[in-house]
Amino acid sequence: MKARRALIIGGSLGGLFAANLLRMIGWEVDVYERVADDLAARGAGIATHDEMFDTLRRLGVVIDDTIGIKVSDRVFYDSNGKVIATLKVNRYMSSWVRFYRPLKDLLPEKNYHFGMNFTRFEETPEGVTAHFSDGTRASGDLLIGADGIWSAVRAQWLPEVKPEYAGYIAWRGMVEERDFPPKLRGEIVPIHTFCLPEGQYMLTYPVPGQDDDTRAGYRRTNFVWYHPVLPEKLTELCTDASGKCHGVAIPPHLIRKAFIDEMRAFSRAHFAPQIADVVDLTQQPFFQAIFDCASPHIAQGRVALLGDAAFVGRPHAGMGTTKAALDAQYLIDALIAANGELAPALVDYNESRCLFGNRLVARNRWLGAHMSAHLSKPKSQRTPDELAHRPPDVTMREFGAKLCDIADLAPIARRQQ
Repeated sequence: MKARRALIIGGSLGGLFAANLLRMIGWEVDVYERVADDLAARGAGIATHDEMFDTLRRLGVVIDDTIGIKVSDRVFYDSNGKVIATLKVNRYMSSWVRFYRPLKDLLPEKNYHFGMNFTRFEETPEGVTAHFSDGTRASGDLLIGADGIWSAVRAQWLPEVKPEYAGYIAWRGMVEERDFPPKLRGEIVPIHTFCLPEGQYMLTYPVPGQDDDTRAGYRRTNFVWYHPVLPEKLTELCTDASGKCHGVAIPPHLIRKAFIDEMRAFSRAHFAPQIADVVDLTQQPFFQAIFDCASPHIAQGRVALLGDAAFVGRPHAGMGTTKAALDAQYLIDALIAANGELAPALVDYNESRCLFGNRLVARNRWLGAHMSAHLSKPKSQRTPDELAHRPPDVTMREFGAKLCDIADLAPIARRQQ
């Protein structure tokens, strides 16, 4: 029997999880990535979950202490730099590229195509064809949209579904461990820290250094600061010194110095001195506007959406990469359960992953509600969730909670064989 062929639009982690899992069950797979160069230079710090490690092990990727920095302690600082709460945890914090490299290496080079700008697909009873801006076409049995938050596959299929701005951005940056003064290194580098003045959400955590180095002295600290910003201010932030607006995302080197100076001054005025020092030590801060998005359906005919192309949850659950891995794993297990029959497998996938995606989006909206409303509503008009400033121990437990500890997600995380 002729092997079935999948076309995967998007060569980031979700696309690579799907590609490698499909190859394991005998499918031919080609991955088409819009970006023309290797993605290994991109990405930032990420949290991990045991469920993602399970998927990696299924693909033969070795999971050991080099997978990230093991964090045992979470510490909550008040604005004066005093420790007001601590929490023992057992968690690995890692970097996006630490997972991209082994997943990319599993796929034969001839099946990964850089610089392929997907424009549209055509579907017939016999198959599906992807069209690209250079005139190239590719045909197969299944097309998977794994092309992220601004998915071109979703835009053709569900043009009414658009990411919704959450009302805040995430300032981000990294500092090399060797750049920390000794005292500050002990207060920041080996731990996961939190500082939450009203309307703000700041955290730092260690991640591997250059070439995935996890040794003490060679690590990095990643900070993520969720900061309320009105839409008109976001437009200003995304406008460079020449007056050109870059939409909702601007290359880091084009962020105007005045905005970075403003950001550093706010940090110094509102956060623990230790946290403000991390911001000051960051050579090139950057920011991402925070969005969420929920699709009414994610599989139909010969097309399926996966990862952020299907549902975008705000980052507070620390589950973006894990969700992409679980989506890919569920799709492959649904195909196995359906004896390779595409139609029933996609019905199963659509029903179950929509349930999971909707609940994940709802949970993250709840976790970020107080920031969404901080500038857009007076206190008198805010709901209890929008007013909530949860106790430090609760905040630390909620961030990146294990799937097995989240009652409304754990039972539907993956397909039960």
